[in-house]
Amino acid sequence: MFHRILVATDGSELADKAVSKAIALAAMFEAELVALTVVPRQPRSYMEGSSSVQSGEIARVDDVRAEQARTMIEAVEKRAKARGIPVRTATVKSNQVGDSIVAAARTHGSQLIVMASHGRRGLARAVLGSATDHVLTHSALPVLVLR
Repeated sequence: MFHRILVATDGSELADKAVSKAIALAAMFEAELVALTVVPRQPRSYMEGSSSVQSGEIARVDDVRAEQARTMIEAVEKRAKARGIPVRTATVKSNQVGDSIVAAARTHGSQLIVMASHGRRGLARAVLGSATDHVLTHSALPVLVLR
């Protein structure tokens, strides 16, 4: 039924549940797994929402985030390979998390997106938005959401 499953992770405990479910589904369907993380870009100018930050500090933050993403994705890759599941990894740098997930699923030819929802409500949701809601409303693919 599914030949390629994309799992989006941010490294959180809740996202780990989505990774576990995606690996189980990939094993069940003998599907390939695409492990994706979206790394937010550090604002670089006042127009992007940055205060006066030195360019060296911006580069340092970007490097730390890139290293965290690499470690996170390698952990997913290791878990999938331990189960004998073929896996691709992808890291995208963007502040548009939902759009990035939908685009990656399309680019990699996925038939299913698996992700977690943090269940934010009220002001937190208004300020932070919901990548899950965006994926649900903009993806033509089935989306499995875990909480």
